[in-house]
Amino acid sequence: MFIQTEQTPNPATLKFLPGRSVMGDGGTASFASADEAERSPLAERLFEVEGVTGVFFGSDFISVSKAEGQEWYLLKPAVLGVIMEHFVAGKDLLREAQADGNAADETDSEVVSTIKELLDTRVRPAVAQDGGDIIFRGFEDGVVLLHMQGACAGCPSSTATLKMGIENMLRHYVPEVTEVRAVN
Repeated sequence: MFIQTEQTPNPATLKFLPGRSVMGDGGTASFASADEAERSPLAERLFEVEGVTGVFFGSDFISVSKAEGQEWYLLKPAVLGVIMEHFVAGKDLLREAQADGNAADETDSEVVSTIKELLDTRVRPAVAQDGGDIIFRGFEDGVVLLHMQGACAGCPSSTATLKMGIENMLRHYVPEVTEVRAVN
């Protein structure tokens, strides 16, 4: 098994591409701590690598974030080993079928449905290439609330992407949108 790695715009996060489906179904899973990782055997093992501070599963990639002061040349071999061992052994990714979602809900207003569709078709594929994801969390009084995950969380350029990219696009297509904010 050959696992490729790619740098992301966030220097604290590397994207690992195992050459196979990770989440596959369009869902994602994000783990910000070892405690959150208990629902994923792979995430649990990755948090055992000293210096790992975050794990994110996308459709065909895994983003791993490191602590400040840690060096990738020391962490990368251990992370690669954990990922390879997991997939070669054929272990389950999640203990229960859970994923973060962006799917439209039947109770969504037309504006919210349009916002979610734009995020799903224009934004999420682009940020997935950088090893992250953006999850819709709400729309209140013209403000779109988004949660940044994976390489996007804590990325120095994420604020510019959010304000200049996503906000401008949403305001163009959905006049009701006045602002986009990141939430945790």
